[in-house]
Amino acid sequence: MAEPHQTATGSFLGLRACLPVFSTSVVLIVAFVVATLAAGDDAAAAFKAVQGAISESWGWFFVLTANVLLGFAVYLLFSRFGKIRLGGEEAKPEFSTISWIAMLFSAGMGIGLVFWAVAEPLYHFSSPPVPPLDPTAKHRLAQEAMGLTFLHWGLHPWAIYAVLGLGLAYAGFNKGLPLSIRSIFHPLLGDRVNGWMGHVIDTVAILAILFGVATSLGLGVSQVNAGLDASISTGQSLGIKLWLIAGITAIATISVVTGVKKGIRFLSELNMALAGIIILIVVVAGPTLAILNGYFQNIGYYIQNFARLASWGETYTGGQWQNGWTVFYYAWWISWAPFVAMFIARISKGRTVREFTMAVLIIPTLIGFFWLTVFGGTALNLEMTGGAALLAALKDGVENALFALLSALPGAEITIVLATIVIVTFFVTSSDSGSLVIDMIAAGGDPNPPVQQRIFWAVTEGVVAAVLLVGGGLTALQTASIVTGLPFAVVLLLVCLSLLRWFREA
Repeated sequence: MAEPHQTATGSFLGLRACLPVFSTSVVLIVAFVVATLAAGDDAAAAFKAVQGAISESWGWFFVLTANVLLGFAVYLLFSRFGKIRLGGEEAKPEFSTISWIAMLFSAGMGIGLVFWAVAEPLYHFSSPPVPPLDPTAKHRLAQEAMGLTFLHWGLHPWAIYAVLGLGLAYAGFNKGLPLSIRSIFHPLLGDRVNGWMGHVIDTVAILAILFGVATSLGLGVSQVNAGLDASISTGQSLGIKLWLIAGITAIATISVVTGVKKGIRFLSELNMALAGIIILIVVVAGPTLAILNGYFQNIGYYIQNFARLASWGETYTGGQWQNGWTVFYYAWWISWAPFVAMFIARISKGRTVREFTMAVLIIPTLIGFFWLTVFGGTALNLEMTGGAALLAALKDGVENALFALLSALPGAEITIVLATIVIVTFFVTSSDSGSLVIDMIAAGGDPNPPVQQRIFWAVTEGVVAAVLLVGGGLTALQTASIVTGLPFAVVLLLVCLSLLRWFREA
């Protein structure tokens, strides 16, 4: 029988034991907000300098971490440990497979995927990191652009989520430990997880979640503003974005109060349904045959060139492309990891290790690839055939690219409105899921934390996103992910060792 995680006094690790985590996190967040606002115009330059310094010195470590975690996830998938059931042999899944997949995908990368699906392939097409020998071979530029985009949105992020999610689920459901990041380190630290080491681990996790989600919220609200401008000509400004953050954060707060089984589950299924409608419209209205052919061709290119794409750096070519793209993405995924992993662990009781790993790795990746092919592939097709001047829209701001594409297709009046709604619902599911997970950690792993704390963290995420936009826009958002992702990358590598020790004892 599993032993409960106990404090030095013999009681469950509860809110009192986690006051150092809560108070330290709040102090650091308040200090960041005050410093950013006090810096004024100098904040943007400071964020840019910090981002450049970390990316230059530690970019290789982010790439290494992502590849190690993917290799470890694949090993678990085919190892004898795959038969282990989360929650014990008699455990049954709490949610249907469809609801389960909808929730993990929506929480995992919905809002970011909507933001970058058109903009990223176009950017790599127009500014490839390694220009081809024949720059007029547009088909090769397009294919490489899709390959690089697939690298950033494919197996690597989901492997990061899968490894940490397995650790949390096994700790909580098989070992009877609280659903908290520190619990995973019991095989390595023993009862010391209840002391300052555990406090540090959970504090780093909370900060990573907060700034990772705030990055996504900042990107999402910029695109919501662009969607409103495209549909009802509201204009685009910082003031509008701040009001949007306030309004959508209020909706997210209501959702997080209702919990996983009501608000979060409903919104996850709603935005997946709306996203499906948009995809269907674009497939029918766009270059249908090119989309369907491109989906399988892009996957084939990704598989054939996986080793080259996953290990490529700028050692011999120089430049800043990898720091601005691959390093940022991996840091972003790592900073999101405790949030997404906690959430999918919370909803994955009853799944086997193999079922969990296969579903988390493969299904969202294939769905994401189809989304990228539909939107990114259509954008590249229109750009190469002269069907739309999408690169011009991209130069005006990456948040405009999606709506420029939709405007070039039939039914734009409907799709632009639907796309804006989808972004809002993804925004809400990211915020409410993140708030719930942060509160679970701050409450000592309680899967049903106090409502007041859920509200506090939902509001705090909105405030931090707003401060980042005020303090430096996209650069500030990227810097926040990179800074918080670096220490948590070390934590993730140690999670692999803890899991191996536990599984070998099973």
